[in-house]
Amino acid sequence: MESIFIEAGQDTPSVILNKESNTFIVSNRSYPEDSIEFYQPILEWIQRYIQKPNDNTVFEFKLEYFNTNSSKQIFKIMLLLEQLVKNSKVLIKWHYKKLDREMQNHGEIFSKIINVPFDLVEF
Repeated sequence: MESIFIEAGQDTPSVILNKESNTFIVSNRSYPEDSIEFYQPILEWIQRYIQKPNDNTVFEFKLEYFNTNSSKQIFKIMLLLEQLVKNSKVLIKWHYKKLDREMQNHGEIFSKIINVPFDLVEF
């Protein structure tokens, strides 16, 4: 399965989806003009990954900021991970800066509505 590596842009996040190294990270800032178009290949990759996943998957979100449209796409990623948890071990790690209450709150909300083990990681 070919990996996805997207470098962060001014308004798009860095994305690493690498099955071989078991690395799954979305980081930086996410407010692309067309979030559906940006996230579509990411969602498609995860759908393929679900067919033959690793035994353990740790999916990390290290976002500094995201807009409402990106929030919807992040939620779609988590819904796919919710499907994956039926056949594999999955953990979502939501990283947030110590004083960033907004990102902490977003993580807490996602953790309550997604049925996947969830760690809030303060740094």
